[in-house]
Amino acid sequence: MSTAPPLSAAQQQALVEENIELREEVKQLRRLLFGSKRERFVAQAEDGQLSLELASASSEPAVVVKQTVIYERAVKQIAKKAIRGGFPSHLPRVDVILEPQEDVSAMRKIGEEITEELDLKPASLFVRRYIRPRYVSKEETFHIAALPTRPIEKGMPAAGLLSQIITDKFVYHLPFYRQAQRYEQLGMKIPASTLDGWFEGACALLEPLYQTLRVYLLSATYLQGDETPIAVLDKQKKGDTHQGYHWVYYSPEQKLVLFDYQPGRGKGGPAKLLKDYKGYLQTDGYAAYDQFEVRKDIVLVGCMAHARRYFEHALENDKARAEKVLLWMQQLYAVEREAREKNLSAEDRYLLRQQKARPVMDLLGEWLVEEHSKVLPKSAIGKAIYYLVARYNKIYLYLEDGRLEIDNNPVENLIRPVALGRKNYLFAGSHAGAQRAAMVYSLLGSCKLQGINGHEYLQDVLQRLPDQPINQLKELLPPYWKKADAFPVPEI
Repeated sequence: MSTAPPLSAAQQQALVEENIELREEVKQLRRLLFGSKRERFVAQAEDGQLSLELASASSEPAVVVKQTVIYERAVKQIAKKAIRGGFPSHLPRVDVILEPQEDVSAMRKIGEEITEELDLKPASLFVRRYIRPRYVSKEETFHIAALPTRPIEKGMPAAGLLSQIITDKFVYHLPFYRQAQRYEQLGMKIPASTLDGWFEGACALLEPLYQTLRVYLLSATYLQGDETPIAVLDKQKKGDTHQGYHWVYYSPEQKLVLFDYQPGRGKGGPAKLLKDYKGYLQTDGYAAYDQFEVRKDIVLVGCMAHARRYFEHALENDKARAEKVLLWMQQLYAVEREAREKNLSAEDRYLLRQQKARPVMDLLGEWLVEEHSKVLPKSAIGKAIYYLVARYNKIYLYLEDGRLEIDNNPVENLIRPVALGRKNYLFAGSHAGAQRAAMVYSLLGSCKLQGINGHEYLQDVLQRLPDQPINQLKELLPPYWKKADAFPVPEI
């Protein structure tokens, strides 16, 4: 009976590292399936009590000294709205006067009691009729007023209905078939296929505005980028869907967002869109963005949140090292929170970071140099340290310009509507449909960033676009938009 030859020291070490890596993968899968998705970190002392001690680069034991700390801090006071105390004044009131059953003709009124309740009048469809009298002059010439331009030429839907269809799907995530059911309850049977056709017509009208938004956004000098998948029906894959991607670009200074659909996740999508862009580009560590390192007119900025995520996942693997880094990161984010609470300008935020954040980043950098060779590369803490070491210089750049954010979480937050939509309408019907969705997400997302009601914006823009000169489309972008006079809506 033959026996296997003994393993060399290198082979044994490789097996140990592979075992550690597989164990870590099992932990992450269990956490994904059964664990909490929260990444909140609260450091604890050995006795289980919360620790307020800040991590430092020194390995010397800390001396515990009791002290009394008294400080003041600003706390936002949020006014509690007591529903029973009254409703907002902007809501219309309908008065119902209830007289006593007794004869009050000989009585004197000394006051009244008012009790309010909140009610709802369901949405309702109505038909707007354009009545155009025809006249004939003495010269036997006829005169009649011209019809206003309609969003869809010779189409049934007005701008208000089109806007509601779009916002219902992309803000409230109602697929067309559910909307069709609701309209049938309102007394009008509109097939889902008809709603889809109207949506295509509206997007054809919005296309030039979307292209204007793209040009305007790419004129910025600081963008954040990310991508998210979307399933797309493909005629070449019967019974299956194609994995497409929305590439998302956000301008923090302009408060605009652009969704760009691409059939894949390759580097060709961002290369094409950003071929003329010049400025900062802040992204995660995805390799498709590495192509911009060779361009002198684009400066890549890293994301602290992605690096932090690795250390939070490494807490069970190496608590001491992971906690040390997470405590430093807490200090860095505390500086950002202070800048937001004080509403600092970019210049003042830069000065605050130089005073409070740069020393912490320097300590973190020194620690990484010392520790990266002491951990197993395939362990959770090893992956976290190596990830941060590879991107430390890019993350450090946020200290050099007060306009830059510490992470690209803002652009990730703008992707959430897509994730919610995927759970409801599941997929896009075609690649063209996915691009139409990108157009709508861009306009509605920019409205949200500007504090604009998306439904009112689309209703107004869809009514005005057919007559808007091409060189004045910028006036309809969310930052410049001013609502025009609307068509009258009857009291129903």
